[in-house]
Amino acid sequence: MVFKCQEDSFLKEFQTKVVSCEKVAGGFNVIFEDTILFPEGGGQPTDHGTVGGRAVKSVVRKGSEAIHFLEDDGKGSQPFAAGEQVVQCVDWNRRFDHMQQHSGQHLITAIFDREFKYNTKSWWLGTESSYIDLEAKDVTREQLERVESICNQLIVDCTPVRVDVYEPDDPALKSDVTRATRGLPEDVSGPLRVVTIAGIESNMCCGTHVRNLGQLQSVKLLSVEKAKGKCLVHFLVGGRVLRKLSECYDREVQLNTLLNGGPSSHIDLAKKLQSTVRATQRIAKKLTTELATTEAEKLNQQRDSGSAPKYVSLHRGDGQDSDFINTFLRMVKLPDCFIFLTNADTDGSGKGQLVLQGRPDDVAKLGPEICTLLEGKGNGKGTRYNAKVNKLKNLPQCEKLVQEYFSSCDGGTTAAVVEK
Repeated sequence: MVFKCQEDSFLKEFQTKVVSCEKVAGGFNVIFEDTILFPEGGGQPTDHGTVGGRAVKSVVRKGSEAIHFLEDDGKGSQPFAAGEQVVQCVDWNRRFDHMQQHSGQHLITAIFDREFKYNTKSWWLGTESSYIDLEAKDVTREQLERVESICNQLIVDCTPVRVDVYEPDDPALKSDVTRATRGLPEDVSGPLRVVTIAGIESNMCCGTHVRNLGQLQSVKLLSVEKAKGKCLVHFLVGGRVLRKLSECYDREVQLNTLLNGGPSSHIDLAKKLQSTVRATQRIAKKLTTELATTEAEKLNQQRDSGSAPKYVSLHRGDGQDSDFINTFLRMVKLPDCFIFLTNADTDGSGKGQLVLQGRPDDVAKLGPEICTLLEGKGNGKGTRYNAKVNKLKNLPQCEKLVQEYFSSCDGGTTAAVVEK
């Protein structure tokens, strides 16, 4: 069956009759005598719209029927009765965007085929950009530019796009279709639609299309992605090109302010920033190492004087820094001391890193309890326990837990060094 949306893709409103309305999980499946809401198929997503004022977010084709899903309004009432006349309205902005991308895909596919003999295996119409999967090992920048130039010249020429309908046994079908069918659902039945771009190609397709290439406005080939035996050419058509240009311009204006320079200097300025950041990171790492060493040496001096603590708590709030923790634990020489270390993200979220080190019995007892108090996820074995935590504001409770534990172990006495 050829639906009304395929017969006239520019029809925005249509009156039809309800055939059936069936209650299903979460809503109703409704079938109409005809529909201007395109059912998902051929690589093109479903249309959105309304029927009788009720929102339709999904339409699927089953044989010759289009099944429209309407969510339950919470009142439990059936939206339509069989035989009822209703008005369908299509979400035109979504429909026209899909028409532009789908017709653009036909055009891009045809030009890659004509110019380089690259067959299109499949395509995808995404919410932001789309792509075709070419039977090619690679596509060069020169090839992209050539295809894009040809496509946009055909757009400037307002090349006609025609849709013809054939019966499956019509002998003219074979002679009029110039390429193998792509994207036609396997269970399609009844009359077949052939989309023809004048002088370029004719191809069977169930989707909605523009009437001439001028309505595509423009085509932009973005990039080539090679992955797992695929060669994907990403592209934009029509309104998406203008939206992308607007996004890029807005970003350029922001960068002008942030980098204190115009677009021509963005790359050089960004490289300078990267160089500055790397230099700063080297200095910060050196200072962090020196600080961790100093803290460890203080404790080692206490050990040498015979006053080594039973536990040490050291909490830092200047960002997650494994260098400090690793250096500190490497330098400190207190094998029997329970060391309780945390560092926190600087955004105030309470997230951070927890490391415990000490005697296996102490670590096994305190590790899971401290991790739970800090709403973390971690594990430990032997003398070390590591975790990612989410609630460092509970550190005072953890400190109390550690103090009480060592108090009970030492018969009421404790020795602790707490550093913030």
